[in-house]
Amino acid sequence: MGDLSAEGSALMAFRSAVGRFVLSWNNSVSPCQWLGVTCSGDHVTAVHLPGCGLIGRIPAGILGNLSNLHTLSLRFNALSGPLPNDLFRCFQLRNLYLQGNRFSGVIPASVSSLTNLVRLNLADNNFSGAIPPALNNLTRLGTLYLEGNHLSGEIPQLDLPNLTQFNISYNLLHGSIPAKLRALPVDAFLGMPLCGAPLGPCPGEFSPSPTPVSARGGSKLSGGAIAGIAIGAAIVLLVLLSVMFLLCRRKGNSRAADSANPPELEAALTDKRMTEGVGANRPPAPTDSANPRSSAAASGPRKQLVFISQGAKIFDLEELLRASAEVLGKGTFGTTYKAVLEAGAVVAVKRLRDANVTDKEFKEKVEDIGAMNHTNLVPLRAYYHGKDEKLLVYDYIPMGSLSSLLHGKNRGSGRTPLKWEIRTSIALDAARGIEYIHSTSPTASHGNIKSSNILLATSYEARVSDHGLARLVGAASASNRVAGYRAPEVTDTRKVSQKADVYSFGVLLLELLTERLPLRHSSTRRALICRGGYSRWSGKSGLPRCLTWSF
Repeated sequence: MGDLSAEGSALMAFRSAVGRFVLSWNNSVSPCQWLGVTCSGDHVTAVHLPGCGLIGRIPAGILGNLSNLHTLSLRFNALSGPLPNDLFRCFQLRNLYLQGNRFSGVIPASVSSLTNLVRLNLADNNFSGAIPPALNNLTRLGTLYLEGNHLSGEIPQLDLPNLTQFNISYNLLHGSIPAKLRALPVDAFLGMPLCGAPLGPCPGEFSPSPTPVSARGGSKLSGGAIAGIAIGAAIVLLVLLSVMFLLCRRKGNSRAADSANPPELEAALTDKRMTEGVGANRPPAPTDSANPRSSAAASGPRKQLVFISQGAKIFDLEELLRASAEVLGKGTFGTTYKAVLEAGAVVAVKRLRDANVTDKEFKEKVEDIGAMNHTNLVPLRAYYHGKDEKLLVYDYIPMGSLSSLLHGKNRGSGRTPLKWEIRTSIALDAARGIEYIHSTSPTASHGNIKSSNILLATSYEARVSDHGLARLVGAASASNRVAGYRAPEVTDTRKVSQKADVYSFGVLLLELLTERLPLRHSSTRRALICRGGYSRWSGKSGLPRCLTWSF
C-alpha cells in the first residue's frame, strides 16, 4: 500500500493545483475509489477527467510519481502552460489525451521517452515551435493528432511504421509533405501552404507517368484490342465535342440575356445533392477593375488580395477565383463560400453585403479584425476591397457551426444526445473568444453572437466567427439579425455593447442546454427571460422586452 499511498498524495497535489473546486477526492478512502481514477493492484493505472472544469497549470513533480500510469485523459478542460517535464517519466503511458486545453510552449523532444505510446492527442491547444523529429522514437504510435495549434516550420521526416491516424491541419506549417506521409488523406493537411501528395505537386515535381504495359512484364495488346480502343476513343471524342458545342451555345445565350446585370460569380455549378441554400458555386468574382479577367482591368490598376500578416501570402486573387468552391451559407453580413485552391489549401470566403464604407475606413476596421489573434476566434487571413465587391478570407473550419450541430437535418428524433462534456467545452471556448474580443478595447464587442457564428474545429473546439463585422455593414443588413439573441435595449444594431454580447451569450447557453432555438412568439409553453431574470412559466405571448423560449 506504500506505492498507492504515494500515488494518492500525488493525485491530491494535482487536485489542489488545478481541480480544487471540481474534484471531490477524499483522503479517507482509497484513491482507487475516486472519480476518474482506475487502479490495478496497488498502482494507479488510468486517470480519466475529461471536461471536468480543471483550470490552471500542472506543477512539476506530480504526474511523474504515477509510474504505472497507462492512460491519462485530461481533454476538454482549461489547463494551461507548458507540459510538465516529469510527465515524460511515465514510461508506461500508452494513451495520452490532452486535446482541447490551453497548453502552450513547444512540444518537448523528451516526449520520445514515452516509447510505449500508442495514442497521442495534443490537438486544439496553443503549442508553438517545430514538430520534434524525436517523435520518430515512438515506434508503436498509431494515432498522432496535432491539429489546431500554432506549430511552425516544415514537417520533419516522420517514419512511424504503425501510424494510421494522423492530423496536423490548421497550424502554421509550410513546405513539402514528407514521403512517408504522402499516403495519408488530404484532410490531415488542411489550412496550410503545403505541397506534395495528397495535395498538389511541389514546384519542380511532376506526377509520375503511368508505366507501359510491356514494361511491367505484361503481354502487348493485340491488333483487335488496339482497333477497339481507337474506335471507342473516337466515339468519346465526338460526344465530348457535341457537349462542348451545346454548352458554348447555352453560355452565349445566357450572357446575352443577362448583359444588363453585372456578373456575380466567376462560374456556377449545381450539385443536386446539396440542400437549398448550399450549392457548388465559386466565390464571386470582383466586378470592377480588380477582376484579372475584366476588360476594365487593362485600363486601370489592379487591386489584389491584401494579406493581414506580412509574409503570409499563400495565393493571389487569380488563384482564388479559379478555386473549386461551394456555398456554405447565407448569413447576416453576406454569403460564405468554401474554396479549395489548386495547391490544396482550403479557405472560407465571405462576400460582404451592404458594406458601404470608404476604402480607408474599410481598411482600418478590417485590419483591426485581423489583428485579433486568439485560438477561439476564426482568424482573418486576407481581404479584398473593390468598388462593387468586398471579400474576407478566413481559415476554413471543418465541422461547421454549432447551429448545424444542434438543429441540422441529421439531428433526427432518434439522435444520440450531445455529451455534456462536449457542451461544456463548446460553451467555455465561446466564452474565451468573446472575452478576448472584449479585452481588446473598452468599447469592443462582437455584435452578433448566435449559434451559427460559433464554428467547430476538430475535437469540437469552438471558434467565434463574424467578430467585428457589425461595424462594417449597413443598418439594413444588421437589422436582419435573429431577434431572439438581441438584448432588448439594442435599438441600433450596429452599436452593440459588451453587455449586449453577454445577453446574447446567455441565450446561446440556453440554446446549448435545451437544443431549442430562441423565439419571440410561440403558441407553446415557454419560459420568459426578461431583463430582471426568469419570470414564471406562462402560456401568453407578446410580453414586451422579454425573450420567449419555446419548449
